[in-house]
Amino acid sequence: MTRKAQQLTELLTLTSRSLTHMTAAMTSLSFDLLRSTDPGVRGAASRMIARMESVSRGLDQHLKLISELTGDPQPQRPDEVEEVLLHSVT
Repeated sequence: MTRKAQQLTELLTLTSRSLTHMTAAMTSLSFDLLRSTDPGVRGAASRMIARMESVSRGLDQHLKLISELTGDPQPQRPDEVEEVLLHSVT
């Protein structure tokens, strides 16, 4: 890989990482806003969480392509959300 290609790949990686951190911060704020007593604020927070989920899926695609460009394994996302189903056994 040429030096310019390496620099471009590094720039893409850093940009994706920054966007990932910003998305995590906005999602965290939205969850905080869900605790509001104002139904309008709660509704806006819920919609923002759905939007951030969409952005997060796009970032996953970015990271996959960067991984393919570099040949390095796709990094684990520290903000990755895993859906968990809870049930009670009585």
